[in-house]
Amino acid sequence: MRSVLILGLGKSGVAAARHGLAAGDELAIYAGVANENTKAAAREFEEAGVPVVFDVEDIDGHFDTCVVSPGIPQSGAFYAGAKQASDEIISEPEYAWRMSPQGWVAVTGTNGKTTTTSLVTHLLNCCGKPAHACGNIGATCVEAVEQRGDGEMLVAEMSSYQLASTVGFAPRVAILLNITPDHISWHGGFDAYAQAKFKMFANMPAASTAVVTDAVLDAYPELRAFLDERGVKLVSVGAERAASCAFEDAHGTLVIKDGKGRCTELAQACELGIQGAHNVENALCAVSAALACECEPACIREGLMSFRPLEHRLEPCGCIDGVDFFNDSKATNVDATLKALTAFPGRKVVLLLGGRDKGTALDELVAACAKTCRAVVAYGEAGERFYGAFAASPVECHLEAGMKQALERACAIARSGDAVVLSPACASFDEFDSFEHRGEVFKECVGLRMRA
Repeated sequence: MRSVLILGLGKSGVAAARHGLAAGDELAIYAGVANENTKAAAREFEEAGVPVVFDVEDIDGHFDTCVVSPGIPQSGAFYAGAKQASDEIISEPEYAWRMSPQGWVAVTGTNGKTTTTSLVTHLLNCCGKPAHACGNIGATCVEAVEQRGDGEMLVAEMSSYQLASTVGFAPRVAILLNITPDHISWHGGFDAYAQAKFKMFANMPAASTAVVTDAVLDAYPELRAFLDERGVKLVSVGAERAASCAFEDAHGTLVIKDGKGRCTELAQACELGIQGAHNVENALCAVSAALACECEPACIREGLMSFRPLEHRLEPCGCIDGVDFFNDSKATNVDATLKALTAFPGRKVVLLLGGRDKGTALDELVAACAKTCRAVVAYGEAGERFYGAFAASPVECHLEAGMKQALERACAIARSGDAVVLSPACASFDEFDSFEHRGEVFKECVGLRMRA
């Protein structure tokens, strides 16, 4: 019988604890801070005789394995206590992968993970290869493993938090989209954040496939050398290169080039249901993964044509007097908002920026807005700093208290043919419970105006 410590009792902790209980493991749960949600989650385990400890960071006893929840930083006393009390400490995706290590596609990056994970899953299913999305999207990895059918592939969206505590995790195909500043305080520095992302490749065997964007390869040339040394097939995404690559040609066609120099044209970028330069890159990464899983190009093309934007990710949510409204609430950092601005060529944008400030530099954002925006409306806790950043910009900038007031101001400014875009470049927690909550309120407000 294994002894397993569950650290944290969020979604992944609950899934890992349920599996351990069903497997007959000797469990102990250190749930962290007691709140309404964790207390409710604890009841089923307490009723089954599993000890659940709240509000304590010192761990009693010794365990074979600790499964740590992604919100618990490695730099904290809670993690350190668990590490000292356990022979090993692993993340929930690692726990799941050990149960069923075949047929995994892993996707990570600062931005674009959910769209790319969803698109890979969609393409595989369209090509007759059963696949299920999991990780940060849909079911936890443990739940996906427990439910997976024969031959079903798992496409896992992996955060840096989850990757940081992997040990042997080795997907068949791995996608790294981008690395820009985010979650720095959790990791203790940007380099540690990047190294967590790279752990996805650490154990990939020869002949597996890594799909990596040019921006990452140019910033970290040692990654190419590492993959070559391991015999991992590398597909670079961005520009046409001599080696295996995926790119958009001068005519706007998505092209895949294999290691023998043969090119396959798949679709026009303008035909995709997801728009913007970042989504072209996401699509090229997803297509490369599907080809690595032996999907046929004709089926991939059909899947590309039928895929639609996800909720809160440049999601169209209405039109009023010729002005289109887009909910991009998932854009919680500057890099995501910069990418969103590429989705409206030939149009003027009225951009809503604000929320809980992450303190990142705004110079690049101000410059991009000068090229694409009719106006910017800043709001929320970050509003004053964002408003001040535009003081010397030619772009009209307004300051409002909250998101609803910002939308009202944007509606008054926008002209027919414009796009009003909520792409806040900030976290949501000053006004809302989550980026999903923020996006839902935005859509409700747009809907009310449409019905007025």
